[in-house]
Amino acid sequence: MSASRRSGTTDELGPDEPERDGRHSAAGAGGPAAEESGGSDLLAALLDGMDAALCAFDADGTVTHWNREAERILGWTAAEAVGRHGFAGWAVRSADAEEVQGRLMSAMRAPGRQVHEFALVTKGGGRVLVRTQSAAVRGPDGEPAGVYCAFSEVHAQIDLERSIALSEALFEDASWGVVLVDADLRPAVVNGHAARALGVGRTSALGRPLGELLTQGVEELESALTHVLSEGAPPAPAEMWVSVRTAEGETRRCWRSGFVRLASPLAEEPVPLGVGWLFQDVTEAKQGEQEAALLRFRGNQSHRAARAAAECEDPAEAAVVHLDFALAGFADHALLDRLAGPPRGEGDDAVPVRLVRLAATPAGAPGPSVLTGAAGLPVRYEAGHPALSCVERAGSVRADAGSVSAERAREWALARQWPSEAVHALCAVLRSRGRTLGVVTFLRGAGRSRFERSDAAYAEDVALRIGAALDLAEAVREKPAD
Repeated sequence: MSASRRSGTTDELGPDEPERDGRHSAAGAGGPAAEESGGSDLLAALLDGMDAALCAFDADGTVTHWNREAERILGWTAAEAVGRHGFAGWAVRSADAEEVQGRLMSAMRAPGRQVHEFALVTKGGGRVLVRTQSAAVRGPDGEPAGVYCAFSEVHAQIDLERSIALSEALFEDASWGVVLVDADLRPAVVNGHAARALGVGRTSALGRPLGELLTQGVEELESALTHVLSEGAPPAPAEMWVSVRTAEGETRRCWRSGFVRLASPLAEEPVPLGVGWLFQDVTEAKQGEQEAALLRFRGNQSHRAARAAAECEDPAEAAVVHLDFALAGFADHALLDRLAGPPRGEGDDAVPVRLVRLAATPAGAPGPSVLTGAAGLPVRYEAGHPALSCVERAGSVRADAGSVSAERAREWALARQWPSEAVHALCAVLRSRGRTLGVVTFLRGAGRSRFERSDAAYAEDVALRIGAALDLAEAVREKPAD
């Protein structure tokens, strides 16, 4: 045990004093001396429990207190340190003793705390560079009665300062989002970048459930945070798609997220304080990767379709091959309609458009397209139907059921002679040699997104291949037999 010379009073950290009012330390149990002894024991326990090394000097420069952290750093025990005059001859080199003592004791005459760095000598003869904070200890009359000095190894202090500086930089200047989430999965600290990404203020996000900040992706994020609290940080960052509320509406973003579990350094066993969540917005990069992958897939499908179609003796069968290869990953159903009658050229706008079903995917179940329309009966398309508009315009047409109930969407599809589960449609015109031959219609169900411009470009490319195959089929059919 360490650390202090007991003086009969704990009002100050000073040398022994005479007993006041003739009281002696041999007073009976429960008397003033017992109370003073208990206070001194409490002071010694507090000093020994400190994380920083601490020593104290009386007004003459004699060591009065020495705690266990000071013993750990320098090796000198409290019994060896307390009572010595200054550090000369044991804790500092003789050449440095006067300067060190003067700098320490100058705190008695200076306001506030003073910070110094100098080398102390360990009991084993080594040297330790320490950073000290010293301040005056004042007696009951307000006059300086001594000096206390807290010190730590410089490298430990620098590590602490670096940690603090890192924390401040992360929460002020970091170019990625940093959120500290407490054990209840609510934000406790949010840096500026994260607040902007969430579309809220730094203070308004604190303490709110994550479900109030994100509209989609909350379950996945909360599951990740719960896993980190119980199991620790994952070995690699995770990419999460979330939807954030903005002034323009909901925006879907991809955040590459890293997680670290925060535990209290003061507890004997790790006590989780929460999770540090760091993320970067990688939406543009992920979208670029997805688009590149989609283009590669569609290019491969077109290549495979061309090779398979080249082996078909019947050009009409080759057209269906192109249709089936295009359907993979692109749509749920496809319909191939040709014009009833000769191909439509320029100047034929007055001729009404009638379409005959040539091929279609089976409704209700996946499978290859089936050739139909042997009877040549026109499809009952009403005026204004997207397929008819596609032929009249000689360009692509998109159609959607919109945000309606499932029953209304079913009625919408059936009214257009499409499978009942269709909610998104894309019609591409079949052209060859400057003439319109028909239209191909791609359909998607409610589980897919609506057709975009990039989808229309792909559909048009497929339609050109199908149109060429149908034109060849018509030419072969019209060729007289030898």
